[in-house]
Amino acid sequence: MITIVDYDAGNPRSIINMLAYLGHRAELTGDPDRIAKADRLILPGVGKFDWGMGRLHEKGLAAPLDEAVTARKVPMLGICLGAQLLTRGSEEGERPGFGWVPARTVAFDRARIGAKLKVPHIGWADTEWSTGCRLSVPTADPRYYYVHSFHILCDDPATELCRATHGYGFAAGVERDNVFGVQFHPEKSLSFGMAVLRQFAGL
Repeated sequence: MITIVDYDAGNPRSIINMLAYLGHRAELTGDPDRIAKADRLILPGVGKFDWGMGRLHEKGLAAPLDEAVTARKVPMLGICLGAQLLTRGSEEGERPGFGWVPARTVAFDRARIGAKLKVPHIGWADTEWSTGCRLSVPTADPRYYYVHSFHILCDDPATELCRATHGYGFAAGVERDNVFGVQFHPEKSLSFGMAVLRQFAGL
């Protein structure tokens, strides 16, 4: 069973439908007790960093999530905002993130992007997977769908799971032990995204 965290953010139904198509059972829940007992977790998300962390604390989900990930070593996949919440914090706000990944979330540097490209970064982008990572997907010419104005900046390049480019290269995913995060939306990325969820479900 894959437990998807319900904190009123993201596209959880699309994720559930894609997992069901792949033959994996998934539940959407905001119940702290069910999250505390989960075997595998997905933290989706669309919205602002402080709002997301605030909702998790308000619903009593932050503590059981931290216990599951850090003490029980439950596999965790963060998606879009959910991936950013895995970091220490964001330039978008003041609340601390979970800090499960040694990284921070930063705004796109508009001076480096150039005048022709816009922020937010919206649309499909070629994405290169790092070798030797557990979640790396062996897919030819992988492309994923992105919607974001902020991206993850890793302390150590070894924690970068994949990279994409929007004016300059940025970490499009992170991996550390049992914690994984992708900036793109696998549930909107057709067969490419399906391969990512299949890989996570099979870890």
